[in-house]
This record gives sequence, structure tokens and C-alpha cells, in this order.
Amino acid sequence: MISEKTTRNQLVRHLEGGLAYTSIDSFLDGIPFEKIGIRPAGLPYSFYEIFFHIAFAQKDILEYTISGDYETRNWPDDYWPGVPEPGSEEEWEDLKADYFEDRRLLKDFILDEKNDLTKPVVNSKEHSLLREIFLVVEHTAYHTGQLLIIQRLLAVYDN
Repeated sequence: MISEKTTRNQLVRHLEGGLAYTSIDSFLDGIPFEKIGIRPAGLPYSFYEIFFHIAFAQKDILEYTISGDYETRNWPDDYWPGVPEPGSEEEWEDLKADYFEDRRLLKDFILDEKNDLTKPVVNSKEHSLLREIFLVVEHTAYHTGQLLIIQRLLAVYDN
């Protein structure tokens, strides 16, 4: 039988990526700032728009999971930035920092054995912590593939 600690550690490894999908950490800084707002031909979104969406969804799920003050967001308007690029390089750096901080908070929550993986989260009667973790992992994996495609189309990713 696999221990609960091992299970929690495996969940964190999936959250970070690099097992079934490429880790965002491994390529996020490989795209020049000047290119993050370009929408490649035939695509309705830029690298920035997809990453914003990933970060916003992760934050939303984190807050849904742990915050007693959670408020439902408006889909799809709140989940997409509405512009193809950030207002400044500082805004871009802040978005990346927020994403990694929220991921760290989620990792800490997963690893805290006081948080039951199978019980409903604070804002739900039917959604468990495990379900919310899977949601973040699957959502991030799906959009990570899109980020890599955009980098390839912009000729800034060569793996």
C-alpha cells in the first residue's frame, strides 16, 4: 500500500509538471518579452493570454479550495485578460511571480496532512481537495501544450 505522504508528494510532482507534461518552469523564461503578445497566424490568443488564463484559473481554484471569502468569477470574461499583452514588463513579471506563489501555496496545502484529500473543500459540498488538484493539473497540462506550440510558431522554442 502506498502511504498518504507518498501520494501527496506525487500529487505535488504532477502539479509542478515534468512528468506527463513539460514543466512551465522549464520554458517560461525562454520567450522574449517582445513576443509574448503576438497572436500567431490562425490562433485567437497569445502566449501572454494563455499564461494569464492558466494563472487566473489556478488562483481561482486555490481560493475556491481554501478561502472562506471566495466569490465566484464571471466566465469567460474574468479568466482571460482581454488584451494580447501585458501593459508592461513589470506586469508580466508580477503575473509570473503570482503564479508561482499560488502554486507554492497549493503545494503547501496538499502536503499538509491536516487537509483531507477526500473531504469537500471549504466552498463545496461535493468537490474534494483531490478533485481540485486534478483540475489544476489537467488544466495546466492542456494549456502548457498550447504555450509550447505558440513558442514553436514564434521560433523561440527548439526542443
